[in-house]
Amino acid sequence: MMIVGIVAVCVVLAVLAFLVPRLSKHPERGTQRTLGAGSRVGGKAPGVLGRLFSKPFRSSSKAVGKSGSAGRRGRGHMPF
Repeated sequence: MMIVGIVAVCVVLAVLAFLVPRLSKHPERGTQRTLGAGSRVGGKAPGVLGRLFSKPFRSSSKAVGKSGSAGRRGRGHMPF
């Protein structure tokens, strides 16, 4: 279920970044802040479990950043 939610957030951020690049930065930062908090909480587990619990949040944060930047980059390549 979390995967579907992250994919939906990435798609929404990419579309938002393409349509209104300046207004997309705030939702992207908020999403990354939320995922960072989840990663920090998951990382508090002892040993290997800490890395396993925090990894989905780190990779999701990376995906959110990439989708936002891809939308803004696509907008920059438009001829108008």
